[in-house]
Amino acid sequence: MSQKVILLSAPYMVPFKERFLPVLAHYGLEVIIPEWKERLSEEDILRYAGQFDGAICGDDKYTRSVISRCVPRLQVISKWGTGIDSIDQEAAKEMGVAVCRTINAFTGPVSDSVMGYILAFARRQPWMDKDVKSGVWQKQPGRSLGECALGVIGAGYIGKEVLRKARAFGMELLANDIIPIPDDFVRMYDIKPFGLEELLSRADFISLNCDLNPTSFHLINDKTLALARRNAVIINTARGPLIDEPALVRALETGQIAGAALDVFEDEPLADESPLKKMEQVMLAPHNSNSSPRAWERVHWLTIRNLLAGLDVPHDDLDEIKKQNSKARRGYG
Repeated sequence: MSQKVILLSAPYMVPFKERFLPVLAHYGLEVIIPEWKERLSEEDILRYAGQFDGAICGDDKYTRSVISRCVPRLQVISKWGTGIDSIDQEAAKEMGVAVCRTINAFTGPVSDSVMGYILAFARRQPWMDKDVKSGVWQKQPGRSLGECALGVIGAGYIGKEVLRKARAFGMELLANDIIPIPDDFVRMYDIKPFGLEELLSRADFISLNCDLNPTSFHLINDKTLALARRNAVIINTARGPLIDEPALVRALETGQIAGAALDVFEDEPLADESPLKKMEQVMLAPHNSNSSPRAWERVHWLTIRNLLAGLDVPHDDLDEIKKQNSKARRGYG
């Protein structure tokens, strides 16, 4: 049997490839590391079509066309992280390609990021810091979180954790999901489940924590933004295409909403000419809300485990290898 080959393009693993290449070699796997920036396009992946049996990927474009060109050799796509919207799951299923991901990967750091944005906008620290450093001694009106309502759209792992943390600050909690939110959770944290329209009309802060799927694509658009309060702040740490960015720009320019905090975008990296980069009422980040050494370490090894399982490679000794490897690691990897 010929040696199995994997395409390694996960952007959080490649910089620390010296840690993982010996592990993969231990299991008889040859590794191809393509040149990439942020993620692989269809064209990028197709350069290697038919050359690899498995993939460890980030948000690479495994479309129907790509998968059809990579089978029958391709057996498994192991996604580093949770979101698999860049993978055509229906096509993969039809063609017998396993798609794996790491559920509940970044609940802690992402929910922390959401709370950080809420506090920054409510208490105005970034803007006051900028003023004072530029010689402007100008007090700005802040709000106590106990005076604010938080609307969470998508009450999965991360959405629930955002609600738990916001409860500690005394916020009024509103939630919306296409799946019924468990009654015990609603009662425990005094959450008010609402339809999307009513939630948007009541919330001071709106946190998007849902998956990207056909029902959520451009969920935030001209129509839904028109329902929001004028003091509302939109926070997106989930997926960029949940928001129609031109509609958001219009809402910010006209004062329909007060601000936005965006860690993700429709196209990444965000283009230099994006109007969002020039807006004082917007906070931007480079898809970094998952940053956490402990969470990253867990996802590294779960991703490798998923790959090996998908390739049907025995890996009973992986836990011991992980233990020794992790002790020796340096940096964030």
